[in-house]
Amino acid sequence: MKRKTLYLLPLAVLVIAAVWRVRQHNTFAYAGTVEVTEVHLASRLSAPISSLPFQEGDTVRAGDVVARLDAADLALAADNAEKDYRRGLALRKKGSLSEEAFERLKFRRDDAAVRRSWATVASPLGGKVIRRSREPGEWVAPGQKILTVADPAAPFVMVYVPAPVMARRSVGERVSVRAPDLDRVFDGRVALIRSDAEFTPKNVQTRTERERLVFGVKVAIENPDGALKAGMSVEVEWKPRAGDPGR
Repeated sequence: MKRKTLYLLPLAVLVIAAVWRVRQHNTFAYAGTVEVTEVHLASRLSAPISSLPFQEGDTVRAGDVVARLDAADLALAADNAEKDYRRGLALRKKGSLSEEAFERLKFRRDDAAVRRSWATVASPLGGKVIRRSREPGEWVAPGQKILTVADPAAPFVMVYVPAPVMARRSVGERVSVRAPDLDRVFDGRVALIRSDAEFTPKNVQTRTERERLVFGVKVAIENPDGALKAGMSVEVEWKPRAGDPGR
């Protein structure tokens, strides 16, 4: 009898500790994968690439020219259209050119200038070049990707929260984002709650989970030192409020 008591005492201590831990850390946790905003920069012309000044891994700023295309024909057309416009402007002032003809020259000049600008490809956001799909000298067609730029400073994760729990969540709410691979917790904020409920995505393991109605929730994650990378698994947690239903 005494020996049984000795065996049961450590077990009882473990049970009590586990209950206390659950009560102290009673959080909702939903798993997801870190994503970052990516922009695929493509050509709007059919032309060879003359230069690509940035390598994979390089940092770019918004507005930086990341590619130049050899568009000498467009440059020549733009210069000629500009000359024609200036001549037309002079003739118009003398009354030797109709308003309709002048407007056609102006349109031709503006159109040629726009097409000429397509020879340079600028990044619309700051970030890092994560992929060079082409190299200098290669011919590209309209729509073909040249570079991909990502913003690692503003990662996010999409999680899917059951409807009963989501009823008490709100945009702007602060959450914790745990990254098991890094053994770290990051600050996060609910940035978006989708307005329509949907069935849990098929990549969730069990059929029971897949059949539940959930809301997609986008959580913006603070990543000041760039430790979080796209593709990492994370868990979004927040402590339940009074009256929250269970999961």
